[in-house]
Amino acid sequence: MNFKLIILFSAIVSVTAVNPALAADSHQPAPQCELTSLDKNQRYDLQQFKGKVVYVDFWASWCGPCAKSFPFMNQLNQDLKDKGLQVLAINLDEKLEDAQEFLTKVPVDFALAQDANQLCAKNFDVKAMPTSFLIDRNGLIRDVHMGFRPGEAEEFRVSVEQLLAEPVGK
Repeated sequence: MNFKLIILFSAIVSVTAVNPALAADSHQPAPQCELTSLDKNQRYDLQQFKGKVVYVDFWASWCGPCAKSFPFMNQLNQDLKDKGLQVLAINLDEKLEDAQEFLTKVPVDFALAQDANQLCAKNFDVKAMPTSFLIDRNGLIRDVHMGFRPGEAEEFRVSVEQLLAEPVGK
């Protein structure tokens, strides 16, 4: 069974917005991930963002709610990047061309990466699309959200702003 089908099945059987495995052990370190930009010209390692609040979003071109979440992430990035926010959207498409076609319709102004072997998604225990993780300035996962609903997005933004207000080392 491919990863896309596993994600779809997991989303169907999931009844909560928060990933229970990660929510039960809040404040755990974010998994190590080595990623590349979609054009393969830049490498990303989540550790390079230590000291920033990182909004990590797993997405795919076939995910309807993902398309709706991109304007929210664009606005979040525009409003809060100068305050220490790093938005990183990690693509899980099996074909890079699908992601590139998606991006011609849904422009972005934040960092994009690909998880070609889907190891990062497995390490984060991604179960639905999109799934977003808030990582604090110390590299700890502080919030997890599955799916995208505009009303809940505003609540998530409040969580981002609260983490931005915390000092490193708290």
